[in-house]
Amino acid sequence: MKTIIALVFFALSFGAQAVEGSFALQKADVDVFDLESVRRGAGYFVDYCMGCHSIKHLRYSRVGKDLEIKDEVLRKDIMPEGAKVHESFLTSMDPEDAVKWFGVAPPDLSLVARARGADWLYSYLKGFYIDESPTRPTGVNNLYFKDVAMPNVFWDLQGLQRPVINTHEGNQVIERLEKVSKGKLSEEEFDQTMSDLVTFLVYAAEPAQYSRLSLGKYVIFVLLILAVILFKLKKEYWKDIK
Repeated sequence: MKTIIALVFFALSFGAQAVEGSFALQKADVDVFDLESVRRGAGYFVDYCMGCHSIKHLRYSRVGKDLEIKDEVLRKDIMPEGAKVHESFLTSMDPEDAVKWFGVAPPDLSLVARARGADWLYSYLKGFYIDESPTRPTGVNNLYFKDVAMPNVFWDLQGLQRPVINTHEGNQVIERLEKVSKGKLSEEEFDQTMSDLVTFLVYAAEPAQYSRLSLGKYVIFVLLILAVILFKLKKEYWKDIK
């Protein structure tokens, strides 16, 4: 419980610096019941994110069961080489090395989706831009998390963006981002890739939502039946009272 509370507070402080002024969040197309999207997102997480980030409260076996993935497909497409099915999504990066390279250890992503929301995550992942100032060793910055330590790991898919800066009331502000190079994916394909990744992270933040949400309809049905019974019982008790 202490670990979970600490993660929540860290995630909130992680996002407290996030929004840089007037940039509206982009809408994420997230549907955790679209299993194909969640499966693709799991693959993207392993390929692009798990080098630095963990999801220590989620096991491969749970993902295989929830997403209806056969063991051989799970081992081939999701699990890194050498991982065991009962293990969690754990990065191999040493925290001390991460601090040395990035100035801070990358956070576990178990609760970030719940703390920040799908729209913020989606906007953040699309919000990297070139920043060649001496204070930016990674060469990039982010519209939604100023001076973020994370490098732009999706630059080859998205392409590079630069900020269009204008002066407003004596201050220089970023008006928008514009592409300076093309990535491997079209804009629509990259948007879908980020949607799939965010969908997986939303699922990973609360895997129990599949069973919880499916049970909800049965709970509502029982409550409706109970309401009818109680109404008839009330009429029976009060029928002789004028």
